[in-house]
Amino acid sequence: MSAKAVREYDGKLLLAHWLHRAPVPTTSSDSGSKFIQPTTRLAHISIDTSLLNDKVQFDQQVRSTLDQLEVNHPWLLTHKLVAKPDQLIKRRGKSGLLLLNADWAEARQWIEKHAAKDVLVDSVAGVLKTFLVEPFIPHPSNTEYYICINSDRDGDNILFTHEGGIEVGDVDAKALKLQVKVQDEFPTADAIRSALLVHVPEAKHDVLVDFITRLYAVYIDLHFTYLEINPLVVLDPTEDEPARVYYLDLAAKLDQTAEFEAGPKWAIARAPQNIGLAGVASTSVGADAGPGMEFPAPFGRELTKEEAYVQELDSKTGASLKLTILNKDGRIWTMVAGGGASVVYSDAIAALGQAHELANYGEYSGAPTETQTYEYAKTILDLMTRSAVPHPDGKVLIIGGGIANFTNVASTFKGIVRALTEFKQPLISHKVRIFVRRGGPNYQEGLRSMRQLGESLGVEIQVFGPETHITEIVPLALTGKSSDNLASTTSTASGSSGNLLQDQLLGSNSNFSTPVPTAPVSRAGTPPTERMTYFTDADSKKTGHDANVPFTAHTRSFIYGMQPRAVQGMLDFDFICKREVPSVAAMIYPFGGAHVQKFYWGTKETLLPVYTTLEEAMAKFPEVDTVVNFASCRSVYQSTVDILKHSDQIKTVSIIAEGVPERRARQILWEAKEKNVLVIGPATVGGIKPGCFKIGNTGGMMDNIVSSKLYRAGSVAYVSKSGGMSNELNNIISRTTDGVYEGVAIGGDRYPGSTFIDHLLRYEQDPNCKMLVLLGEVGGVEEYKVCEAIKNGTIRKPVIAWCIGTCAKMFATEVQFGHAGALAQSDLETADAKNKALRAAGVVVPETFEKLPLVLSQTFQSLVKKGIIQIKQEPETPKIPIDYSWAQELGLVRKPASFVSTICDDRGQELLYAGMRISDVFKEDIGIGGVLSLLWFKRRLPEYACKFIEMVLMLTADHGPAVSGAHNTIVTARAGKDLVSSLCAGLLTIGDRFGGALDGAAEQFSSAYDKSLTPREFVSVMRKQNKLILGIGHKIKSRTNPDLRVEIIKEYAKKHFPSTPVLDYALQVENITTSKKDNLILNVDGAIGILFVDLLRNSGAFTREEAEEYIKIGTLNGLFVLGRSIGFIGHYLDQKRLKQGLYRHPWDDISYLTPGNELGRTVASLDSINKKA
Repeated sequence: MSAKAVREYDGKLLLAHWLHRAPVPTTSSDSGSKFIQPTTRLAHISIDTSLLNDKVQFDQQVRSTLDQLEVNHPWLLTHKLVAKPDQLIKRRGKSGLLLLNADWAEARQWIEKHAAKDVLVDSVAGVLKTFLVEPFIPHPSNTEYYICINSDRDGDNILFTHEGGIEVGDVDAKALKLQVKVQDEFPTADAIRSALLVHVPEAKHDVLVDFITRLYAVYIDLHFTYLEINPLVVLDPTEDEPARVYYLDLAAKLDQTAEFEAGPKWAIARAPQNIGLAGVASTSVGADAGPGMEFPAPFGRELTKEEAYVQELDSKTGASLKLTILNKDGRIWTMVAGGGASVVYSDAIAALGQAHELANYGEYSGAPTETQTYEYAKTILDLMTRSAVPHPDGKVLIIGGGIANFTNVASTFKGIVRALTEFKQPLISHKVRIFVRRGGPNYQEGLRSMRQLGESLGVEIQVFGPETHITEIVPLALTGKSSDNLASTTSTASGSSGNLLQDQLLGSNSNFSTPVPTAPVSRAGTPPTERMTYFTDADSKKTGHDANVPFTAHTRSFIYGMQPRAVQGMLDFDFICKREVPSVAAMIYPFGGAHVQKFYWGTKETLLPVYTTLEEAMAKFPEVDTVVNFASCRSVYQSTVDILKHSDQIKTVSIIAEGVPERRARQILWEAKEKNVLVIGPATVGGIKPGCFKIGNTGGMMDNIVSSKLYRAGSVAYVSKSGGMSNELNNIISRTTDGVYEGVAIGGDRYPGSTFIDHLLRYEQDPNCKMLVLLGEVGGVEEYKVCEAIKNGTIRKPVIAWCIGTCAKMFATEVQFGHAGALAQSDLETADAKNKALRAAGVVVPETFEKLPLVLSQTFQSLVKKGIIQIKQEPETPKIPIDYSWAQELGLVRKPASFVSTICDDRGQELLYAGMRISDVFKEDIGIGGVLSLLWFKRRLPEYACKFIEMVLMLTADHGPAVSGAHNTIVTARAGKDLVSSLCAGLLTIGDRFGGALDGAAEQFSSAYDKSLTPREFVSVMRKQNKLILGIGHKIKSRTNPDLRVEIIKEYAKKHFPSTPVLDYALQVENITTSKKDNLILNVDGAIGILFVDLLRNSGAFTREEAEEYIKIGTLNGLFVLGRSIGFIGHYLDQKRLKQGLYRHPWDDISYLTPGNELGRTVASLDSINKKA
């Protein structure tokens, strides 16, 4: 939802800060402001109701909150006050929730009495927990006025009446109105006076004109969508005082999607220093110079912990995740994919008289990740199974959804399957029955995983695909039988795999096998073996533009934005429709230089140019008349305005972005209307003209396009708000009629660039279109224009229509459905009212959405019988070009892997270390040793083993700057090389002589031990072979001066290891070697290597063969390399920090051996060297 209500406190702060700062319209008077801003005195009280379980603590919290309020707002002690709840409650005065003309003691007592109190307002129950206190303004009743600014498609409406206050009555009927159209300038002062102030004393005209002008300036600058002040008090002027204006009660809504534009202005108006709280420090750091705007839930609909959690998930992703708890004790729970689909499922439940049992409303869409879907599903399942006593009739979980455009169904279902598996026992205990229906990319694999889960979960799971009507699972779940419609009459052909791509690639046993297609249009001059396909300017056909038929087989477009996936989808559609040239001429991408991008044309490749400006592209492709704009919500306004400057060539613009501010959307649609440019969107998937042209991702993957027969034209044209539901319409229409002629999703926002009537009038004028379908929804009034057009005969072709959202009347509180525009702001905007009006106008309106396939079929058959529609022979089904990567994901092809990895998997939604999720790595706090055990040994080692690994890394981290590795690192660093080069220089010195003795020591000692050599025999054998015993000996340390590093790990191993036989053996060897020379002790390399042998052999985590293999492949030396890298990096950073210069070794530390003296050391002076030179 874009328009969201704000608290009165925040609304008044915005006015207080910006009424004298917002840029006023140019038509306003220059005589200076007549409006004087009252001193801002507003005290906001927020009560924490989570403490209600402890009354003593709760009362203490209320008292301390009010005590602090006195400190922050000392004016409370000196003024008469007004106190009221600030929770989006209407008609507070009539509900007894308003305290007037009270001192602070009375106001405080009133707040304490009402805090956390349950109240009923207009049949909505809620808890009072937010209050507003402000100065009381004494005034006579005849100084109370009413003003409201609201917006519609045409512009902004200013409503004003001289009779304001609690008894204002029906303002729509009595208020004077002034409309400021989108493209018009703000009215002059005289126009405001004559339109709004005819009943106001003339002495107040100047101040009111100035106030109204400034109020409207704030309204547009801060992206308000609704602003009502009642009463607006205007005190009469006196000799000493001019007329003064006070806004006493205020209700407002802001366009949340405009936060990227107006958010900084919202924030600064609410910053502590601007609201009289200069001494109060902010407790958080925000993105702007003040706190972010809060959008509270409607009264009686306070967010639960779970709703807040899902809202937080939604805020962190580009996908959409919504959850509203309607009845926590209800037995019907839904988990629906798609904004439009979520509404029709709720409608279907309500139509069966089960709205009182509907527990939740929500949706997940926009390709959420597996992890996001898991968290969403887990939240719903937890709520569903939380009650201690199971429902006697059991519960129903409906996992539904439309046919997705680009969401990988199998991927999202992985998250749901994971959550269902975790809740196996609660699901069984609560006798939950699950019904699944879904379609879209890779849906076959997703449904298969659900069926497979049903076999092992112990819970009934019934699974259906796109062959079943979208909401058919609702009557199946709630009544045990299907509804009476044609949706389920088409089943998968016998012998078919259910996967159209697989059947086409590999064939099927079905009697309805796909015929082999004729070759597509060949490119002249392209040899059969040529991988590339080239298109020339001569291939393009310049055709005249027909406003009623914007898309033909010759329509070409520009794609604004780097969208290779959408472009490839359009080219694949072009190919199976046998277009002569691609529908995409070029891409526009301002953030990169001009270049070309490679795409597939069938099984071959072609190149498409990418330009930085639209002007460059238009100069090259003058035949292009369509732009598909993928710019983000932040930049789409300016880019679209730039596109509309070329309206002499560009005649159609599709805006894909969601979240376009409403004011910007209206500016776009009116500018486009003036220039006679068709705009589809914003917030749309686009549209499709079967056999001719498709916009972006419309229609989904190629298998869905083929199954819905969108590669050739039918006779039925539709217009829908929902992009996801347009796929359902493609599916339904293809199964009940001869198919789609054209389909457009106008977008779910409140102000789409084109409306239902715009497209239906086009279809009416197109002789190839025989039948019209309208899928509307709750919110807006555009459907009534269709009613008028049918009544007055403008539209004569048969129209089938349905408006989704009929369930809205069942909800006690306001529920925002999936689309921004799907909210009724009056009775006229309800789905029921619109369905009734359409039916009265002569439109074919089914009883429910489930009956839509039936009335479609009946109407189509009637037109066939009348001869209006001629059934054409079905063309051959085209083969679908499919990318190798997608075919591999579907499991249709295989190839040998270039690499094999068994330790890590980054393909899923969460990184896995040897099968362990990265979140669990941190949750279980396994440390560096635990991570190393997973990645090196592919298993969790015991805690003592992980600690030992960490000890080894600490012990081997460094041994001073003099050793060869550190020396090389330092020299390289001082030569100006980078970190990686310096580290590598040090690591390359590691070998048998430096640091590489771990593996050798482990192998020598373990081999001698395994051969049952006595320690003395082992020493003798090594001496006879003239071999050093690796791991024995130290330059400095000795038996009398032991190496503490060795002592530390020896003691740890003796205390924690199950046994240390090889260590015991080595210590006996040490006794023998030190008897000959005191420094022939067991050194740290030897101790680590030997102890690791004991660890591998005796921890119980490895077989003997595995332990030997790890020793042989260099695992132990890896510990030294990893540990010593820490020290090498330290030395590099140390040298850089000290800014040490290039190192040159001193000459007097070098033996220069001249010819003839090679066998002796000659120390030459520099003078003698120079003389000889």
